[in-house]
Amino acid sequence: MNKWLISLTGVPAIVALAVLVPDPALAQTAKAPVAVNIEADQMEILDADKKAVFRGNVDATRGNVNLKAAEVTVTYAEVKQADGTSKTDATNLDAKGGVTIKTPRETITGDWAKFDPQSNELLVGGSVKLVQGSTVLSGKELRADLDTNKVEMTGGRVKGSFLPK
Repeated sequence: MNKWLISLTGVPAIVALAVLVPDPALAQTAKAPVAVNIEADQMEILDADKKAVFRGNVDATRGNVNLKAAEVTVTYAEVKQADGTSKTDATNLDAKGGVTIKTPRETITGDWAKFDPQSNELLVGGSVKLVQGSTVLSGKELRADLDTNKVEMTGGRVKGSFLPK
């Protein structure tokens, strides 16, 4: 199995993955980009479509946030800045196939996930499970606003297991 370790300094369009689950501590303390490391069996850049597709055992890490999935597609756009230069911004991130998102506080698993960096909203679907310490929530769909830390579980019956401290 061939794996590619991609240094994102050479692929500016993929820096978009860095926004998957922003780390508030990193966002408040540093303006410099945080390194993103991605491993996958295959990578394809579709520049005309403004997409980068990673396939096969995708493992992406930014700071202390890790994403694993069978496939991750990052859609991006060129944005003109006030000084006349342009930069690449992520407009959407889609992950599918055994998605796992790990942060220092929680682990979220599902069949697929979508992230919109402009609205800072994460949507995870399928057989979703959120584990935070001894608390476990499960349902069909999890919607999280990462700016307000509001999490909503919907799509039918929702289960929760809470263990008081």
